[in-house]
Amino acid sequence: MGLDALLLSRLQFAFTIGYHILWPAYTIGISGFIVVLNLLWLATRKQIYRDQLRFWIHLFALGFAMGVVTGVVLSYEIGANWSVFASRTSNVIAPFFSYEVLTAFFLEAGFIGIMLFGMDRFSPRLHMLSCLVVALGAVASAFWILAANSWMQTPAGFRMEGENFRIVSWWAAIFTPSFPYRFLHMVSAAYLTGAFVVIGVMGWYLWRGEHLAFARAGFSTAMAIAAVLAPLQLVLGDQHGLNTLVHQPVKVAAMEGDWETGPHQALTLLAWPNMARERNDFAIAIPELGSIILTHRADGMVQGLKSVPREDRPNVPVVFFAFRLMVGIGLVLIAIAWTGLWLRWRRKLYDTPWFSFTCAFSSPLGFIAILSGWTVTEVGRQPWVVYGQLRTADAVAPVAAGAVAASFILFVLIYFVLLLAFFYYAGRMVLRGPHAAEAPLALRPGRDSAPARGPAE
Repeated sequence: MGLDALLLSRLQFAFTIGYHILWPAYTIGISGFIVVLNLLWLATRKQIYRDQLRFWIHLFALGFAMGVVTGVVLSYEIGANWSVFASRTSNVIAPFFSYEVLTAFFLEAGFIGIMLFGMDRFSPRLHMLSCLVVALGAVASAFWILAANSWMQTPAGFRMEGENFRIVSWWAAIFTPSFPYRFLHMVSAAYLTGAFVVIGVMGWYLWRGEHLAFARAGFSTAMAIAAVLAPLQLVLGDQHGLNTLVHQPVKVAAMEGDWETGPHQALTLLAWPNMARERNDFAIAIPELGSIILTHRADGMVQGLKSVPREDRPNVPVVFFAFRLMVGIGLVLIAIAWTGLWLRWRRKLYDTPWFSFTCAFSSPLGFIAILSGWTVTEVGRQPWVVYGQLRTADAVAPVAAGAVAASFILFVLIYFVLLLAFFYYAGRMVLRGPHAAEAPLALRPGRDSAPARGPAE
């Protein structure tokens, strides 16, 4: 396949949106953890939670800045590389993006200054309120972006005027059949990812025997959150998959590697999907389990890839392996979280070196799972940009391949530098420990000060 403008535009957008999605996931997750820390500080007045709060607010700020910078690019990219899509869907998609700015972005921008710089200048309750508003703003941003994406996946509430989409019901367009499942699954994934970022940093301190009181407080809190969210994410993913089976059965067929339509479908654990021969090579499968998982019945009917023409199928190997990577990581996160529960019950949560070592390097797993899930969602929708209505090939702008290639290379270089800068500053703060986040202003006596009473157990 040649590198024409269509393929280059798809690769460029995949790279830029894949890079960007890491930062909203990070900020949603860490902002939620900050709210939890704030609640613990207000409830107990233990200094250790205030130290945690200051530390993670600084790290949150770095991720927030990355999200803003990389998010602005996407709007210009849609107009430049996907102008046909922008023109035909503008009556639907543009208001979603506008609502995201008017609600979520302004909400965050209005209170993030108090969150970042007001800990020693405002009352604890006002600071708590600002942190809560910023966290809600991050979720509101996800609401509108996922509403737009869900409309592209399962379009509803519109009519066609020539080649253009026109809204006839905003309620139906926002709350499409897949939106509730997609929204809950993504937000839960972000909170779980944020919890494992904390687990990774605190696990590093425990493994190295540094800042132990500080590490125990953060590790205990994040591990408790993960123990709830990790299995919940599995349940939400199952419900999302059942919804996708109804509205996008070809995507599910690619996820499962099912070529034939029929009941008693086997679960393919591992294989190489051969698109040319329409079969799975080297397959390892469990009979009937596929139908049981997808329909909750052994004789449940499952649609196969051969039910649609070749030109209407996604890239099966990409979807197939991305889905297995996502599920595999999800099971690993559950195993870590529940191992933490078992060690907590045995009073060895902080004193098990192999577990601390495992947790110290677990932080990237949530991000990899999110990218894998996003790959399943977007590649599995192909060849449609608006599912069943507008093909991706018909949505690309009439731009030269050379121009797209040049901007693609520029994005890769700039984003690589930005990532290095983030790792440099965030890594330096983590390596220096909690004292790196100490504010230059002293706590105001009698209001914000509280005696240190040790870590939470």
